[in-house]
Order: sequence, then structure tokens, then C-alpha cells
Amino acid sequence: MGLWERHVFPRLMDWGMRRPELAALRAQALAPAAGDVLEVGFGTGLNLPHYPTALHSLTALDPLDALSPRVAARIAAAPFPVRRVRLPADGRLPFGDASFDCLVTTWTLCSIPDAGAALREMRRVLRPRGRYLFLEHGASDDAATARWQRRVEPLHRRIAGGCHLTRRIDVLVRDGGFAIDELERFVQPGGPRIFSEMFRGSASR
Repeated sequence: MGLWERHVFPRLMDWGMRRPELAALRAQALAPAAGDVLEVGFGTGLNLPHYPTALHSLTALDPLDALSPRVAARIAAAPFPVRRVRLPADGRLPFGDASFDCLVTTWTLCSIPDAGAALREMRRVLRPRGRYLFLEHGASDDAATARWQRRVEPLHRRIAGGCHLTRRIDVLVRDGGFAIDELERFVQPGGPRIFSEMFRGSASR
């Protein structure tokens, strides 16, 4: 992993993902979180202020330890215990079966190389009555937008940490073994539509 992936891109993403309209989406998506929570794709910790303060704990999982001083300050300000865990190279979650009450991904499934395998692992560590909360961007239902997503995706993946534009998040979640309980599709205002096709919802085992 080079200079771009380790230092430049994380700073650009941290800056770009702090927009107020995205903060509002985070707050809505994370409001139902409860108990012991696993966040897959923790990134630079921008979700932390938007979790309910009564969480038992948050386990923050990510393959990259990016912007450590900045992230450490955000963790220190959290009103609940936060444990950071590095994702192993083999992609297997380092937790026992049924370890968590709640799973969270936000803008994460787009960049996981094998999203299906990751979702099956996430389902394994979720307790039987647990919830999976997701806020993701993905493939458009609009034909013209979808064509542009397919055209742009090869370049976008190279410069944006492997981020796909054409993944059907609802299909991935169901194929990972989850039952979708709630799903909202919308276009997030304020940016090009090819990047702004949103999937927000919750699922269960």
C-alpha cells in the first residue's frame, strides 16, 4: 500500500465525508444502534458523534490504521468504550460466533474486495436477535446514471481505494444471508448522481 492509499486518500476522504448533509444521514442511520456494536470499516471515526450515547461498547474494525492522532482524539471524546481492531489479511473477523448485538457499515461495502464473504462473516458474529444497520452508495436504477457509473468505475476504483459504483447493496445484503427489514433508496443532494445513489436500511439474521 503506497503513499496515496496510506496518507493522501484518507485525508481527502476525511475532509469530504464531514459535510453536514452526510452527518445528518449518519445520525438517521445509526439512531437504532444499541448494545455491543461492531462497526466494519471504521475509517477515521466520523460516525462516533452520531451513535446513541447509551451503547454498551463499540468495536471499530478497519484494515488500515489511518490518521491515528486525529482518530485517537475522536475516540477519546466518545461517551462509550471504543476498542479498535485491525482486520486480518485473510478477511475473517477475529471474533466468536454471535458476539455482537448490532453491526454497522457506512460507505463500506463499496470498497470491500469480496463483499459477499464479508457479509457472511458479519452475519456469523451477529447475535440471533441482532440488527445490521447500513448506509451505502451503489448502483442506480436510472438507466442513464447506471451507464455512467459503469464507464467511470474502472478509474474511480483506482483512485478511490477500490470503491465500486455499480454494486446493488440490497442484493449483496440478501446474498450474505440477511433478511432486509427496512430499505430506503434515495439520491443524496449536493453531488454528482453517479456517486449519490443511496441505500439506507436495517437487516436481521
